Amino acid sequence: MGHREQLLAAARRLLEERGYAHITARDLVAASGTNLASIGYHFGSKAALLNSAIEAAFEEWAANLADLVMADPDATPIQRAWTTWSTVLDTLPRSGPVLRAYVEALAQAQREPELHAQLAAHLQRVRAMVAERVAESLGDGTAPDDPRCAAIASFVIAVCDGLAVQWLLDERSTPSGDELMDGLATAWRASAGADAGQRPPVISRTAGRTSAR
Repeated sequence: MGHREQLLAAARRLLEERGYAHITARDLVAASGTNLASIGYHFGSKAALLNSAIEAAFEEWAANLADLVMADPDATPIQRAWTTWSTVLDTLPRSGPVLRAYVEALAQAQREPELHAQLAAHLQRVRAMVAERVAESLGDGTAPDDPRCAAIASFVIAVCDGLAVQWLLDERSTPSGDELMDGLATAWRASAGADAGQRPPVISRTAGRTSAR
């Protein structure tokens, strides 16, 4: 493992243990067994290193979530959206430390253009990945770079982010994944199911994983 990988691994551990605002460059050096020059050489700054560690953690999590959501080939687009949001809620306790660090990084990025650009680029990559899954879910030949796919992806991400912020502020009052599914099914029956004569989606949980059927 090279210095870059050592620094990223150390940054992720420290983010989970201490949070974004309480990590110094010397902490990163000590935890990684590298040196201060390595931070500058590979990342340019301590903040850029921490943001890279946050990005890597979220991109890994988003990729795993996308694989889970797309696992059922018969699920409809709306079912996949529901599954995404409920799974996000169920995984928040595990991703909470990195999520808190991400919120702290967002605040700092508003004052530092380079960090702002770094996090914006991360969002663009995640949006593009979600747009690809949206296009696949539509199954009608719509291309992932169609503006409609990007718009749907932005909406899906916005709901995920909103649920995460609610959980950070008031964990006890944030619904569980099952509660969200029940609420969405109720809303569906009261609107689309009743007005358009459509059958509401049926959502089930299998082996601890969320699936739409």
